[in-house]
Amino acid sequence: MEVREELKEIIERARAAAEAAGELPRGEYAPVQRLEIPKAKEFGDYSTNAAMQWARTAHKEPRAIAESIVKYIDAPLVSKMEIAGAGFINFFLAADTVYAELRNILSAGASYGDLPKDKKDKILVEYVSANPTGPLHIGHARGAAYGSALVNLLRAAGYDVYAEYYVNDAGSQIAHLAESVNARYLQLLGKDADVPEDGYHGYDIVETAKSLIDREGDAYLSMDEEARLKVFKTVALNEKLSILKKDLADFHVTFDNWFSEKSLYPKQVDDALAALKKDGYLYEKDGAWWLATTKNGDDKDRVVIRANGEPTYFCSDIAYVPNKEKRGYNKLIDIWGADHHGYIIRIHSAMKFLGYDPEDFEIMLLQMVTLLRDGQPVKMSKRTGQAVTLRELMDEVGSDAARYFFCSRTLDSQMDFDIDLAKKQSSDNPVYYIQYANARIHSLFAQAKEAGVKWGDWEKTDFTKLTEECELDLVKKMENYHMLIDGAAKERAPQRIAKYAYELAGLFHHFYRECRILGVEEGVTQARLGLITAVQHVLVHALSILGVSAPERM
Repeated sequence: MEVREELKEIIERARAAAEAAGELPRGEYAPVQRLEIPKAKEFGDYSTNAAMQWARTAHKEPRAIAESIVKYIDAPLVSKMEIAGAGFINFFLAADTVYAELRNILSAGASYGDLPKDKKDKILVEYVSANPTGPLHIGHARGAAYGSALVNLLRAAGYDVYAEYYVNDAGSQIAHLAESVNARYLQLLGKDADVPEDGYHGYDIVETAKSLIDREGDAYLSMDEEARLKVFKTVALNEKLSILKKDLADFHVTFDNWFSEKSLYPKQVDDALAALKKDGYLYEKDGAWWLATTKNGDDKDRVVIRANGEPTYFCSDIAYVPNKEKRGYNKLIDIWGADHHGYIIRIHSAMKFLGYDPEDFEIMLLQMVTLLRDGQPVKMSKRTGQAVTLRELMDEVGSDAARYFFCSRTLDSQMDFDIDLAKKQSSDNPVYYIQYANARIHSLFAQAKEAGVKWGDWEKTDFTKLTEECELDLVKKMENYHMLIDGAAKERAPQRIAKYAYELAGLFHHFYRECRILGVEEGVTQARLGLITAVQHVLVHALSILGVSAPERM
């Protein structure tokens, strides 16, 4: 049993003993709800407000309740307890408890941090899902890093999770892509052609047209435009998707499924619209079909099928959400750009009208990223004059730094990304600081091996040799890792893992400065090698959630 859960049971037993002794009135006391880690270690290793929680039931002051509870706690798990403020109870763990936790970490090894796979929710996380019409930019990069870290975090917490990319391959944007490539193709062959106003004007479209000419020359000129556009639509879509997948893979982002929007047509879209029409939620007006989202609090109803018969983006989504539910997922999580905020009530309305619970669909909004170089905003790519792409960012700062920086902040906060800091190879750069801790541990392993030190039999290792405060602080920090994983997953907060990894690395670097490993008593050396082995397990586990590598040499 984890320390936190054991402490909760100890507190509950102490309250029951106080009731039996007549110091607390008998009643319906709620279970202990909060057992937190104090921000300052002078307040102990754990703290509870249970006395305040029970004040109404006991009809006593919280501090008096806390005094009664503490009186009936006699557990080797803790070395001492203190009552603070209005009635907080602070617990200080006994050294034997700390040593036992270190053995638990070493016994679990690399899987320490993985929680039991006993969660009932089956979760589908959809993220990035950018139109396959051009390269991914830094906004997509932030969503990709955060989304994949969230998937990793939920899996570590024991959830059944499926990652999906929704490929917008059925709408007008793909037709505009083909038209844009066609125009550039004709221009490069000396023909008069204009890129449509609503087409794509990026340099990557020119590169696509060039690649067509490199492969086939002017062979497509002999085709009529309709046939040529059909070919270019397929070629361009496949090329853009291939580049997109390569960029994401190099960014350590993978998906379990690439879902085609086209697969929803016609049956699934027709079925969803028919159900909405039948129940009166979808109606015709001015030649278009509208969903009555005002019935669910929207400021106006929304067009689903335009008067020209062309479906809107919303039309596909109306069918896509039920598709997810019908595949057995009872919790949906999407990451959208902040500019889609007004879209939330529309999709929730469609779900409600179709008989699904909108509470099952969590939508996380991604705020903008500002790139900074020399303290000044970077708006455009030097190469193309367009927005900075994911590929360019990876080329400049590396995927590890980019991922860590994107995962270190809450998704709903605007972010300044300091390129100069991300490139630094010093302790100023948080990802370098963490990775260097892991590399330093491996260097210590190599030195111990070269010195002929034998270690690794943790059952026989005497961890009571670890008496320095910095040693015990490391174990206490790691003991809380399971609790962190569970809480961060429930809060959908990979940034908590990023912060934890940085703090653990800091504690390790402090230990490294304070405590020698080689050249001391053999038992101390073995115990400290066990300690840093545990640190290495936890650091690598945390970095793997973030999708950041753990190099053994730097």
